[in-house]
Amino acid sequence: MMASTTDNAGYPGDPDTARASLEALRAEIAKAVVGQDPAVTGLVVALLCRGHVLLEGVPGVAKTLLVRALASALELDTKRIQFTPDLMPSDVTGSLVYDTRSAEFSFQPGPVFTNLLLADEINRTPPKTQSSLLEAMEERQVTVDGTPRPLPDPFLVAATQNPVEYEGTYPLPEAQLDRFLLKLTIPLPSRQDEIDVLTRHAEGFNPRDLHAAGIRPVAGPADLEAARAAVAKTTISPEITAYVVDICRATRESPSLTLGVSPRGATALLATSRAWAWLTGRDYVIPDDVKALALPTLRHRVQLRPEAEMEGVTADSVIHAILAHVPVPR
Repeated sequence: MMASTTDNAGYPGDPDTARASLEALRAEIAKAVVGQDPAVTGLVVALLCRGHVLLEGVPGVAKTLLVRALASALELDTKRIQFTPDLMPSDVTGSLVYDTRSAEFSFQPGPVFTNLLLADEINRTPPKTQSSLLEAMEERQVTVDGTPRPLPDPFLVAATQNPVEYEGTYPLPEAQLDRFLLKLTIPLPSRQDEIDVLTRHAEGFNPRDLHAAGIRPVAGPADLEAARAAVAKTTISPEITAYVVDICRATRESPSLTLGVSPRGATALLATSRAWAWLTGRDYVIPDDVKALALPTLRHRVQLRPEAEMEGVTADSVIHAILAHVPVPR
C-alpha cells in the first residue's frame, strides 16, 4: 500500500502533502459546482475508505456534474451508465464477443471498468441489473464466463436516485443499500448559490467542458494511496469503538424502526469517522468525528415503521435522537 510513498515531507506520496491536495479538491470542484462542499467531502471519505456512495437529490442539482468534476480534479477515469428498465447486466459488466477472424471469443469490458462509475438513476433498472454491480462493489472484480477480472484501483460507484419520482422505479433492496458506504443528500441550493449558478451560466460556463471551466488535477492516485495508509494508522480508542457500537445497537432497539444498523454498518461508521478525523488533521478519532459521519453512514441502513413514517418521522430524525441520548465518552 505504501509502495509509492516517501519519507520526505512535501513530496508526492507524503501524507501531509496528500491531505493538502485532497483539501484543495473543494476549491477546484467549486469552479464547476456551487455550494456542495459536504457532498465533495463525502465522496473523498468514500475514496479513502474504498467505499461507494448513493447520491439522492431531485433532478438538476448537479449530481452528475459533481462526479465528473471530482474525477477531473483527481485525474481519474470516469464513465456514466444511464440505468433504464431495459438495461442488461452485460451492459454494465461487459460480455464475450465472437471474433470471426480468430474464431475465438474475446472479452469486451463494460463501463464498470473505470475509477469513478456514475450509476445514474440506479433505481430505474430491474433488480437483476442492479445486482450486477454487487460483485463489482464488494469484490472489486467482475466474473464473466467463470473468469474473474479485477477492476482498476481506485474504484468508486456513485449511484444517483430521485427521491420524489417513484413511478417505474425498482427500490434498492436492503442488502444492496447496505453495500453503499454513504448516502449523501444533495439539497437545492440557497438563494445566493442559485444566483451564482445563473451568473456563471450567463458568463458562458459550459458544464460539458470542465477544462474550460478551469478545473485542473490537484491530486491523484498516489495521494489517495498515501492518504489511505495514513488513515489506517489513525488511532481509535476502545471508548470510541464502544461508542460506535452503542449508537448502532440503539437503532436496533428504536421503536420507530423495523430494521436497525447491522454490524457491517457499525464497521462502516468506524471507518468513515477515522477518515474524517485524518482529513481534519488529527491522528486519533474523537466523538465529534463519529457524530459528523453518523447521518450519511447510517441513514440508508435503517428502515422506518410504516406508522412512524405516517407521523412524519424520518431516518435522520431517529438518528439525531439516538445521538442525543447515547452517552458520549469523555
